[in-house]
Amino acid sequence: MSEQLAVTLLAALLRVPTPSGWERGLTAVIIPKLTEMGYEYEQDAAGNLLVRLNGRNPDAPLTIYASHMDEIGFVVTKIEPDGRLRLDRSGGLHPWKLGEAPVQILGDEETITGIFSMGSTHGSGQSDKAITWQDVHVLTGLSPNQLKEKGVRVGSPGVPIADGRGPYLFGEPDDPLIAAWTLDDRAGVMTLLRLLARLKAEEIRPYAPTIIAFVTSEELGGHGAKHLARREQPERFIAVDGAPIPAGVPLAIDGRPAIWSKDRLATYDQKLLQQFCEAALAAGTELQTAVYDGAASDASLLAYAGLAPRIACIGHVRENSHGYEVARLSVFDNLLATLLYFIRES
Repeated sequence: MSEQLAVTLLAALLRVPTPSGWERGLTAVIIPKLTEMGYEYEQDAAGNLLVRLNGRNPDAPLTIYASHMDEIGFVVTKIEPDGRLRLDRSGGLHPWKLGEAPVQILGDEETITGIFSMGSTHGSGQSDKAITWQDVHVLTGLSPNQLKEKGVRVGSPGVPIADGRGPYLFGEPDDPLIAAWTLDDRAGVMTLLRLLARLKAEEIRPYAPTIIAFVTSEELGGHGAKHLARREQPERFIAVDGAPIPAGVPLAIDGRPAIWSKDRLATYDQKLLQQFCEAALAAGTELQTAVYDGAASDASLLAYAGLAPRIACIGHVRENSHGYEVARLSVFDNLLATLLYFIRES
């Protein structure tokens, strides 16, 4: 039942397009859920949503748990005379991850549907060509004037349409895999909402003064988290995100969550890492550890900017990062159990 509720919640979050800077659609989904649970919330100038929780020990370090609401996508860079759109990435999206498929462009007045296109393969040298953003476009079927009326302009963002995003369950029925277009970081948002629900239902008070935050623009430099940390000055900042599996990183999709030890910007707080590993064992699971040379998180972006002295990043392990991502469904219950134990005891 717990896993079914997680899938249902994740499905609702996945249907909302949230490219960086356009997170308001997801906040419109999150806010009613916070209200239904009986939480008061704040929204700051950066668009972050915050829930403040009093700690049993008011002298313990202020701790922020944060998941970002934005997703990777693309932006319009030029509108051609025939109405086709030229593009560039928003965040770490590669064009070949999208394939040729329906996409939605978020205009200022209306959202339109187009086809993400790569042109004909009927020509010499096409079969082994590396696809770049200069090679792709979106066919809209509309004139420049019609696009203008709908508010589609240079700078308008785009993402895949809601249908087909998932989530999909497959593999062994008793221990399935779950796949969706960019679990990053709807899965983290889902986890924090489930965490808040459990805290309320079981009347659990965190040990330390705590902020649960849903933050903006992680994919473009962590701007929401930076604004939040600059204002709140937390001692501990914990990103609840995911853990990709690039070549050479020994992670397994086996139901165990992962915690980052180092990435391209920062070394994570090793005492926090040890405390989370102990919390996972106490909660009946185990954490994998990861070191990255080409990744970063909201937490390391803050550490690099001098905005959070102690950082951690914990989450699900996923294949196919920045694409159609795959995780083990059981990882989300194990992650939730670890966070519940940690927030209660640390």
